[in-house]
Amino acid sequence: MIGVVPTTENMPGGRAIKPGDILKSADGKTVEVINTDAEGRLILGDGLWYARTTGATHLVDVATLTGAVVVALGKTTSGLFGTPNAWVEQVRRVADREGDRSWPMPVFDDYREQLKSEIADLSNTGGRPAGSITAALFLKEFTGGLPWVHVDIAGTAWAEEARPFMPKGATGVAVRTLAMLAFETFEA
Repeated sequence: MIGVVPTTENMPGGRAIKPGDILKSADGKTVEVINTDAEGRLILGDGLWYARTTGATHLVDVATLTGAVVVALGKTTSGLFGTPNAWVEQVRRVADREGDRSWPMPVFDDYREQLKSEIADLSNTGGRPAGSITAALFLKEFTGGLPWVHVDIAGTAWAEEARPFMPKGATGVAVRTLAMLAFETFEA
């Protein structure tokens, strides 16, 4: 199991990214910045590329990527995106068993059209329609065709109130899933 934690500051300043900037990803793809608030997916793409270069055979990324997933699934269910279906289903089964409720979402190629750019390989956002899907499809561009799952935890990473099974605050969602997924994958 390989863990990669891409991090960066999101601080405004003279060197901050601006709409219209063209960035070159670690794997060489150019990305047109449309929305500066969609910066997390830029470093996640580089993180997926880096994981591939270290020899990863299956990928799972976990991030508070989009508010759109909260609109779709609320604050009790994480969105699962990925390919192939067998890998997505394996991650979903483990997540369900470990108490990390999740739901598979589509990553149909039709949505890829929303990421087209006239001046770069792709844009960093596909706009408002299907926002969580296009964010996942952006990440898919950096998987190199490996089995991959993106877990969007924007709604589930933080509990605003305590529940019998979870205190108020950070939830640690997906930690149990990742640990058990690694254990099962290496045991198989």
